[in-house]
Amino acid sequence: MIVPVILAGGSGTRLWPLSRNLHPKQFLNLVDDQTLLQNTLARLDGLAGMAAPIVLCNDAHRFIVSEQCRVMGKTPAAIVLEPVGRNTAPAVAVAALHARAEGKDPLLLVLPADHVIRDVDRYHRILAAGANLAEQGHLITFGIVPQTPETGYGYIEKGKPLALPARGMAGPTPQGVTEAVAIGRFVEKPDLVTAEGYLASGRYCWNSGMFLFRASAMIAELSRHAPEILGACRLALDKGRADLDFFRLDADAFGACPSDSIDYAIMEKTDTGAMLTFDAGWDDLGSWEALWQVGEKNEENNILRGDVLVHDVSNSYLRSSSRLLAAVGLTDCIVVETADAVLVSPRDRAQDVKHLVEALKAQDRDEVRVHRKIYRPWGEMDNLVIDPAFRLRRIIIHPGGRMSLQKHFNRAEHWVVVKGTALVTRDGEQFVLKTNESTYISPGTAHRLENPGQIPVEIVEVQSGSFLDETDVVRLNGDTGH
Repeated sequence: MIVPVILAGGSGTRLWPLSRNLHPKQFLNLVDDQTLLQNTLARLDGLAGMAAPIVLCNDAHRFIVSEQCRVMGKTPAAIVLEPVGRNTAPAVAVAALHARAEGKDPLLLVLPADHVIRDVDRYHRILAAGANLAEQGHLITFGIVPQTPETGYGYIEKGKPLALPARGMAGPTPQGVTEAVAIGRFVEKPDLVTAEGYLASGRYCWNSGMFLFRASAMIAELSRHAPEILGACRLALDKGRADLDFFRLDADAFGACPSDSIDYAIMEKTDTGAMLTFDAGWDDLGSWEALWQVGEKNEENNILRGDVLVHDVSNSYLRSSSRLLAAVGLTDCIVVETADAVLVSPRDRAQDVKHLVEALKAQDRDEVRVHRKIYRPWGEMDNLVIDPAFRLRRIIIHPGGRMSLQKHFNRAEHWVVVKGTALVTRDGEQFVLKTNESTYISPGTAHRLENPGQIPVEIVEVQSGSFLDETDVVRLNGDTGH
């Protein structure tokens, strides 16, 4: 049995303004109609021996993960919530300990949630070879066969060749698809001259951040090389708790865990490591230029997404999220529009978006943290107007969805149902609101919205008052909803 471990943390700031801290790139549909997380899960379909995945994500992203899995009809074995980011070694440690908790010892396939892999058949055959080798006790990493002298990736040097097993639980060894080698060494992101030398030598691969190993083998190596990480993660699991569909790691224990990558903590030190070469159309979509490189282009070599109108534009990436985007006379440019921000950049300066993000953080701007749209387990909210004196919000409640019972001390809310039928709780009274009907919630009033019907309910909410921040909320009766 192989348990996929999906690493869905991270902020993806180089794809700002589309990627935000509270809605990063792995939850966006950047290359097709599915998000990168959904594509990561879908790529495993049809691969023998796959169990339900363990997904690790930031606490703030839990409802996005849950909803994107639900839409696909996928039920994770666990959605584990990290109270703080501690890099990949603690995440892998948590997954290995969780997988062993029921006395089982599966292979763990560790996959970042933000990769693109175009040749799925080849991908499956390489993973099958990795499973065969991991059955022999190796800790497998996958090295991407480099196509260009890339300076944005770390590299792994090939060591001595290893023999691939002829057959294993995941199927036959894929002849000619991959080679197995010992890990020579990991190297940091190089400068251009060094990267050109790596490419010319044929002895280096890009570090993909994908791994495959038996859970017990990783725990043994963590015990040997990173006992502080293993101990902190064990305590975070032991003191953690279930919450709805999630498992919350203990914040204090996990917060005290050292932050380190699995590369540094284990893979550079272990004597059981191995690398499989990986050549299946891989990209980690680290910039807008990378999106232009991998996307399907039109006759003018443009990628156009959303409501976009162009004249005399070539070799460019243009994306609109909320309105008409029109451009004239552009070449080799990136233009990305969202409801609250617009990015314009030459393609060859795409990596410099990080400087804008740093400036936004320094100014404590909301545009680096959140989109207008906010996701909840019961539906979503779209902040249409944010003013110091009032807020105008569009609320969508899924069939069967229910907000928590709550009250606010400093704001009033006026609800107008524009689609569907809502069940309202107001100070112990329950009543139904149909389309074009409304109600008023005064400050200090206990209230709740529910959707008892079979279609989404849409509501326009007007908030007014002296303090309109989301911290002005008291959830009642131990309600854990939102």
